[in-house]
Amino acid sequence: MGVLNVTPDSFSDGGRHLAVQSAVTRGLEVIEQGASFVDVGGESTRPGAAPVTTEEELRRVIPVIEALKRQTSALISVDTSTARVMSEAYQAGADLINDVRALRCDGALEVCSAMPIPVCLMHMQGEPGSMQNDPIYEDVVSDVALFLEERIRICEEAGVDRRRIIIDPGFGFGKTLMHNLSLLKNLEKFKQLGLPVLVGMSRKSMVGQVLKKPVENRVIGSVAAAVIAAMNGASIIRVHDVKQTVDAIKMTRAVMGVN
Repeated sequence: MGVLNVTPDSFSDGGRHLAVQSAVTRGLEVIEQGASFVDVGGESTRPGAAPVTTEEELRRVIPVIEALKRQTSALISVDTSTARVMSEAYQAGADLINDVRALRCDGALEVCSAMPIPVCLMHMQGEPGSMQNDPIYEDVVSDVALFLEERIRICEEAGVDRRRIIIDPGFGFGKTLMHNLSLLKNLEKFKQLGLPVLVGMSRKSMVGQVLKKPVENRVIGSVAAAVIAAMNGASIIRVHDVKQTVDAIKMTRAVMGVN
């Protein structure tokens, strides 16, 4: 899954693809590099991020989704928590809803239950503005798994077919470095829920903290994290550096496929 942030303030590439044509060009580029999905996001959810209005989020993402759908058969994901954005993105051609708030915002659950496309439920402790202040868990792996189990149950009761649900443990969303490393090491436990697992660690602070490197120098660390995730059961890996990650995952799959 290639990241396409249509925002001025995302931590890695904020502001680079605000213009529609620039965003579409970047989306087509990551598809050419091997991405199966393009994840279009109009709201930054980095630590400390400020909220964005629904109108502004729509203005950012809808034209990009429409343009990409005209030019590619690749799957288009919309990274949003807002019910109206979900609905209008689906009408524009979005194939997947990727929600960092796991359909907890007003109307999101109802909208997704009425649409036939998959939805990704992510765990986040707190809100982006304050989630990294002091995240605490009894056991991060068990606590995150219990949260996801509960959200899956609620979604099913609301009419969302279980076969449409993807789960994401939420690396970097209300977690310390040790929480993130523990989730990655124990990622296989989330496969026990019987659903595809999506992970997003690309260029995040967990990589920077381990390597002591700034965002622009985290490619190798991010690829290493992607390989570990793939070997531990991840089905979808959300990344900025598509070309490098695709090569690494091809090698990983070749090894894993040998008896």
